[in-house]
Amino acid sequence: MQAIFPIRSSIRLWLKAIRVHQWLKNFLVFVTLLAAHKVWDTHAAWAAILAFFAFSFGCSAVYIINDLVDLPADRTHPRKKDRPLASGALSVPAAITSIPILLLISAVICLGLPGRFSVVLVGYFFLTCLYSFWLKKQVIVDVMLLASLYTIRILAGAAATSILPSFWLLAFSMFLFLSLALIKRYSEIHALHQETKAQASGRGYYVSDEPILLGLGTAAGYGAVLILALYIDSPDLEGLYPNRWALWLILPPILYWISRVWLKAHRGEVHDDPVIFAVTDKQSWAVVLFLGGVLWLAASH
Repeated sequence: MQAIFPIRSSIRLWLKAIRVHQWLKNFLVFVTLLAAHKVWDTHAAWAAILAFFAFSFGCSAVYIINDLVDLPADRTHPRKKDRPLASGALSVPAAITSIPILLLISAVICLGLPGRFSVVLVGYFFLTCLYSFWLKKQVIVDVMLLASLYTIRILAGAAATSILPSFWLLAFSMFLFLSLALIKRYSEIHALHQETKAQASGRGYYVSDEPILLGLGTAAGYGAVLILALYIDSPDLEGLYPNRWALWLILPPILYWISRVWLKAHRGEVHDDPVIFAVTDKQSWAVVLFLGGVLWLAASH
């Protein structure tokens, strides 16, 4: 009986190391499937499921690489110091060994998908390596790249399902994810402000940049809502939603959520990863459920 606990502990350790909770981001591969109203297309749905797991294992390899690169900075970070590598719970050799294993699992899954999906995934891996080794230290470039990495997940889903994403979807995604990336960086800078530190370790930002990041982030979030409003009013939606008028109900809750998350970030109440905040926040779930209900109403005959 006693031997079970170390095994469970080891499993929890590895799940934390490969950041399974971050796999939530990879549900973005299903966005084109939903936007094209092809959820019941079994071939496309299966391709999206395979793409989700291929992307997830590939991302986990990237997370390990990123943690190895950031190891000195993470050991001094108030929250990141508890990560398996930074805390010493996971050894560096074990982490290095896991990288090719995770990539191999991802590659095997890719065999069941179109070649263009693999191209997108390799491109994502290349960009994240650039980010880990160099671009994360370049101000503004880093958050733009983070926003692009979110959008690439949508492109990966499109490549896997052979569904062409619309200009509107990509434009909305880029602005929304830029706002989320800026929340991530703003939260880190805000925490440093509370600790009376001048600069983020391993980053190019200073605490004095805090108001600039706040302005850029809120502008990007509101820009995403503006793009969504223009899309709802565009002729591209003709025939897709029988009750098109209902789509206007989407705008207020999204405006509310973006405004609220930035207010919470300014108060220092947002984790440095907005995904964690959204998943653990009851009001965020309420907004998601409301949006789902509105989309159902708009699509109903």
